[in-house]
Amino acid sequence: MPDPMRIRATAQGDAVEVRVLMSHEMEAGQRRDASGNLVPPHFIQTVTVTHAGKTVLSAEWGPAVSKNPYLQFKFQGGKKGDEIVVTWVDNKGETRTDKATIN
Repeated sequence: MPDPMRIRATAQGDAVEVRVLMSHEMEAGQRRDASGNLVPPHFIQTVTVTHAGKTVLSAEWGPAVSKNPYLQFKFQGGKKGDEIVVTWVDNKGETRTDKATIN
């Protein structure tokens, strides 16, 4: 199982700023190993963030995103003490879900 995401969610007036650091190799499938064989692609395809059961961010990624991707965004309607849930799914079907409380 992949390492947990590092999530920080901070209330800023009527908005919430969310910062997420994901642990993932994000292999594009174009690099060769020491034997000259192509390393198969392995990358995050979808990222979903929910707050109070509603999706506040939905993203589709491809192999061009860097290793251990960092995501930052803001949304309206959250308040201190609320929980957000971040989920990603990669092209091999692996998934990771982590939660954070808004500070």
